Amino acid sequence: MSLINTQVQPFKAQAFHNGKFVEVTEQSLKGKWSVLIFLPAAFTFNCPTEIEDSADNYAEFQKLGTEVYIVSTDTHFAHKVWHETSPAVGKAKFPLVGDPTHALSKAFDVLIEEEGLALRGTFIVNPDGVIKTAEVHSNEIARDVSETLRKLKAAQYTAAHPGEVCPAKWKEGAKTIAPSLDLVGKI
Repeated sequence: MSLINTQVQPFKAQAFHNGKFVEVTEQSLKGKWSVLIFLPAAFTFNCPTEIEDSADNYAEFQKLGTEVYIVSTDTHFAHKVWHETSPAVGKAKFPLVGDPTHALSKAFDVLIEEEGLALRGTFIVNPDGVIKTAEVHSNEIARDVSETLRKLKAAQYTAAHPGEVCPAKWKEGAKTIAPSLDLVGKI
């Protein structure tokens, strides 16, 4: 079953955020757009590059009223040390969420059971706590946050403009489509 258009299930996790340990729950996602980025593990090779990419684009996420949550199956304690020791991870101003119980990784269907690690999953959640996009792929392939931003802008646009859809390669400001019977077979 797809997670698209389903409600984020209740959860409770600890995160390292701006020098403090904080609790993150499904309620933390309510009232604003959220992007959850699942990583396999702290202190690895590709993961810091993705956190740095997210950090370098964090101002754009904030401008769009969106919080970023990095999630791995490590503890929030490991995230604190990772933040303090990795120059790339040290750029993060968003919560680094620990999922040592694997509850979040299971709920978002990214857990590799036999390894106790998460797949690289990216989820955009609307202010009502509903999952609007899901991308999951193999761990050797790192993501490009610019594509996540494009999808976020498309999700926000279609939420604000019901009855319109964003075509392939849509970028902010580009033409959208208002589906109608007259368009069937014409595009």
